[in-house]
Order: sequence, then structure tokens, then C-alpha cells
Amino acid sequence: MKKFNKVIGNSGEISAQKFLEKRKYKILAINYKNKIGEIDIIAKQNDTYVFVEVKNRETLVFGRPSEAVNYYKQQKIRKIAQLYLLENKLLDVNCRFDVVEIIGDQINHIENCF
Repeated sequence: MKKFNKVIGNSGEISAQKFLEKRKYKILAINYKNKIGEIDIIAKQNDTYVFVEVKNRETLVFGRPSEAVNYYKQQKIRKIAQLYLLENKLLDVNCRFDVVEIIGDQINHIENCF
């Protein structure tokens, strides 16, 4: 089951990447990892760095995918993003946190959601 979830997650990240690229986002990293954890997509829109969590589900039986990005997940993503910015000497830049939720074939991009 875990392997199946990884395949679904990877296909969701590819779909989200294509979705963002069509909207003129520059993709800087996919599955960026550091000692704290992983961010699915790091992109840039104009002068803003965008840290994107991708959540993919086939149905809404267990709720909206974005609901899985709870307070604790948000805090972890913030810490990973801070380390990314420090590592890349990006000290005074605009940034925001987005969620791309995928439900079947539908993509919903929630900008600046936390």
C-alpha cells in the first residue's frame, strides 16, 4: 500500500509541476530534502519564492487533500523553507506557502494558505 501511495504522490507532483509551469512559475526544486524533511515543490513567481505542498487523492471519502496539511505539517514546512533560504543565502526575499490539491483529474491551487 505504501508503494502505491508513493506512485500516486509522484504522479500528483508531476501534475502539479506542469500546472504551475503553465502559469509561468519557474520550478527551482522538486522533492527538496534537508535534515528537517522534504518540500514537494519550490518555485518562483516573479520575485516571490513559493513553497508548495502537493496533496493527491482519488476521492473525497477521507476529506479534501488540503485538510491533511495541518498545523504541525505547516510548521515543519516552514522550518524546511527557512533552511532552504539560509542555504541559498536568500535572506530578504518574499516567500509564501501554497498547497496544490489534486482530486482525481481536478487541480486546485490554494495560494498563500498558511
